[in-house]
Amino acid sequence: MSDSFPIPAISLTKNPPVGFSFMVTFLIGGFVPNPLDIRFQRVSGISSTMETTEIREGGENLFSLRLPTRMTYGNLVLERGMVIGSSLNIEFNLAMSTMSFQPGNVLVMLLNAKDIPIASWLFQETYPVTWSVSDLDANQSSIVIDTMELAYARLQSLRI
Repeated sequence: MSDSFPIPAISLTKNPPVGFSFMVTFLIGGFVPNPLDIRFQRVSGISSTMETTEIREGGENLFSLRLPTRMTYGNLVLERGMVIGSSLNIEFNLAMSTMSFQPGNVLVMLLNAKDIPIASWLFQETYPVTWSVSDLDANQSSIVIDTMELAYARLQSLRI
């Protein structure tokens, strides 16, 4: 095998990474992690899509060109059991009730079995767009879940 061809990452490990060990870090002021609000039970919305514009060339009927125009992102959705006294809940409540937003950064890290980050996603200029609480039901004994949905300006994938 030639040294000029990189070895695919999947062949360097015995098993592919699992998605149940992760950590979410809210970066206050863009830099300092908030240690109080890092535990979530579910993270979704890690995605980006390239929008394209279709151009049809005159006289060419077999195909058209699709040119990239901009990146779009879904919302980052975070779910966790309700936390009493959370500074993150205070920030969300203030933003949602006063329409005063201070965009920040959020770092989601996938961890290996030794709790060492193996992949990360940095969400830049995040702000809350939805905050909901699960149903309260006297017929079920289930944990109350907070769901926080964040819009963001840019997603940077960081592979370690």
